[in-house]
Amino acid sequence: MKTNYEAAPVTKNEKLTVSFEDLTSEGMGVAKVDGYPLFVVDGLPGESAIVKVTKVGKSYGFARMEERLTSSQDRVPAIDVLGTRVGTMPLQHLRYSAQLDFKQDLVKRDLNRIAKLPEIKVLPTIGMSNPWGYRNKAQIPVRADKNGKLVTGFFRKGTHELVPMENFHIQDPKIDEAIVKVRDILQEYGVKGYDEKRNTGNIRHIMIRRGYHTGEMMVVLVTRTAKLFPMSKIIPDIREALPEVVSIVQNVNPKRTNVILGDENIFLYGEDVYHDTLLGHTFAISSKSFYQINPVQTERLYQIALDAAKLTGKETVIDAFCGIGTLSISLAEKAQHVFGLEIVPDAIEMAERNAKENNITNITFEVGAAEELLPKWVENGRKADVILVDPPRKGLEAAFIDAAVEMSPERIVYVSCNPSTLARDLALFDEKGYQAREVQPVDMFPQTLHVESVVALEKI
Repeated sequence: MKTNYEAAPVTKNEKLTVSFEDLTSEGMGVAKVDGYPLFVVDGLPGESAIVKVTKVGKSYGFARMEERLTSSQDRVPAIDVLGTRVGTMPLQHLRYSAQLDFKQDLVKRDLNRIAKLPEIKVLPTIGMSNPWGYRNKAQIPVRADKNGKLVTGFFRKGTHELVPMENFHIQDPKIDEAIVKVRDILQEYGVKGYDEKRNTGNIRHIMIRRGYHTGEMMVVLVTRTAKLFPMSKIIPDIREALPEVVSIVQNVNPKRTNVILGDENIFLYGEDVYHDTLLGHTFAISSKSFYQINPVQTERLYQIALDAAKLTGKETVIDAFCGIGTLSISLAEKAQHVFGLEIVPDAIEMAERNAKENNITNITFEVGAAEELLPKWVENGRKADVILVDPPRKGLEAAFIDAAVEMSPERIVYVSCNPSTLARDLALFDEKGYQAREVQPVDMFPQTLHVESVVALEKI
C-alpha cells in the first residue's frame, strides 16, 4: 500500500548511500530511506550505492546512480550500454536465470496484489537456451545526421533523440544486417531522412520481417510521401543485396504522428506476404499482420495452450483474438470445429488464406470486436466447450467475460502478455465460477521486462 508522507525524508539533488531491496515491475532498483521508496535505474537487490535524488513525490521518489559500492552476484556485464539507454534491453545487466525468477515474481505479485488469489501456483518461467537474437521483426527509425547522411538506430528513452545503432543484439542478426544494407542503398540514391520537427524528408522507418524457419524476408519502407526515386534502381539493388527478400512494400504515412505505419501500401516487389512455419503449419504473413516476435518461444507458448485445452476431437472451440490463425489452425486439428474471431479485417483475410493453404476445413473466421461478437453468439445460441483468449495488454472487457461465462464452456485457456490485467481478469472469472490452479510464465522477450503466461480455468 502506498503511503503519502507529510514531508519526504529526502530532498532533490541530495546524495545518499542506500541499499537496494527489490526490483520494480519496470526493472528499477528499490531503496528505502526511513521507509520512503527511491527508484533507481541499474540498481539490483543486495547492492549498495551512492545515489543522487532527482525527483521527490508524496509517496516515492527517483534517484540516479552515482557510484555502485557493492555488486550483486546476479549482475553480469552489459552486452551493449546503448540497449539500456534506449530501453531495448533494460534487464541485460541481470543474469538470465535471475531474469526468469524476476518474471515469475512479477506474476506472483500481481496475483497477490490485484487478484487476491495467492493460492494460484506460479510455475518457474520457461526461458531460452540462447536468450539473444530472437526477434523476427524490426521497425527502425531513419533520420539524417547534420551532414545529411542517413542514420538508423533507436530513440533514447523518453525522447525523440535518435541514438545510432546497428547491432540490436536481441534481433535476428540477419535483420540487423538487412537494415544497414537497405539504409545504405537509400543513402546512395539520395533519399532524404525524415525530419519530424519540420515534417520534411521522406524515409521514416525501415521495417524488416524474416521467417525463422523459411528465411524469407520482407522489406517495408515507411515514407512520408508516395514519391520514392529512383525506384527502378532502388528495388533491384535491394534484391541483389538481399536475395532472400520475397516482398518489398512501401507504406505511406504523411501524418505527424508516433504511429509507425500509415494507411496506404504500395507493392514494389512480390506480394504483401512472406511465410514462416509454426507447429508444423505454414503461414502467410502480411506487413500489417500480428505475428509473435519470438518464434522459438511461441512454439512453446502455443503448445502449453494446446495442452491446457485438453482436446479430444469432439469439442467446439472459440479462439478469440485469433489474428492470422496461428493458434486456431493447431486447435482445429484436435477439435471438432473452431470459431476464430478478430477485429482486424486484414488478419481474418490472412487467417482464411492460411486455413486453406494448410488444408484445414473445420474452422470458421469472423471479423468483429471480441466483446461485441461473443455476446451476439450467446444470443444466437452458439455453444463452446473450450474458449481460448489471447488479448492485447489491456486484457478482457467485462462484456466478454460475462458472455464467456454465460456460454458455460468446460475450460477457458487464457494467454496473457500483461500480468496485471491477467490478475484482474482471473479475479473476475473466479467470482463467476471459473477457477485457475496454476500459471505458466513463458519468457518471450529476454533482456526486457515483458512476460507472457498461460492459464487454464475450469468450471467449479
